[in-house]
Amino acid sequence: MATTGQALRPARAAAPLLAPATLVVAVMLVAPLLLVLRFSLDRYDPTELMIETVTGANYLRFAADPFYRAVLRTTLGVAVACTVLCLLLGVPIGYRLARMRGRWKTACVLATVLPLVVGSTVRAVGWMILFARGGVIDATLRGLTGHGLELMYTTTAVVSGIVSINLPFVILTVQSAIETIDAELEEAAQSLGAAPGRAFWRVVWPLALPGITVAAILCFILAMNAYATPYLLGGPRFQMMAPLLFWEFGTNNNWPFASALALVLMTTTLVLTAAGNLLIPRRYRI
Repeated sequence: MATTGQALRPARAAAPLLAPATLVVAVMLVAPLLLVLRFSLDRYDPTELMIETVTGANYLRFAADPFYRAVLRTTLGVAVACTVLCLLLGVPIGYRLARMRGRWKTACVLATVLPLVVGSTVRAVGWMILFARGGVIDATLRGLTGHGLELMYTTTAVVSGIVSINLPFVILTVQSAIETIDAELEEAAQSLGAAPGRAFWRVVWPLALPGITVAAILCFILAMNAYATPYLLGGPRFQMMAPLLFWEFGTNNNWPFASALALVLMTTTLVLTAAGNLLIPRRYRI
């Protein structure tokens, strides 16, 4: 009992220090979410805009309309595709960066971080120059084969743009996770006859899986909530949740339905990320 009391003393002493931060989080995060929840239960009127009431009509509208369900499916599909591609590209690069030494490692890390200095909108414009009709890719193919390839306003364009934005986050997260794993463990596995690939899957992968899971969750959340990239590269016909939410809020002035869309998007993202965080480590537990 004395040991338990001694262990609780530091926590009790730290409680007053945590109170200001907890208050800030409650005011800056919880309060706006509660306000959005309250707005989502209001009713929209074209003349009076938002009528204060308590109704679930906005959520029923989302669930009953095939268009909005299709937009959510598209958002989920794009987020999953971007997450898989970022992991396929980011895990090998992050592993290589973690095992590099010397000045080349600094240069490679700098090259990975440098794209983060440029905003997502500017990078999306760069992809537009590549993908547009008469752009770099289209003009090059027309010169070589006589047939162009216009990729603008397609799923490929949107996925490529989001992957380019999210990939540095995945690489840096995986790198930091693998750097905590002693390289001598791989050397020991190889000295016992394991090939480098087998040593990675049997030694490094299970130990790095929590960090890789964090990278996947981060990528998935960013892809689910992407706005500028699908708006610019997907065009008006390619609908994802974030641009649709902004359209309802800023153009239609339907704040109650926009609030419902925001909560649906947030809830879907949180539920899927929580499920992935629980299931993936169990699947590969040693």
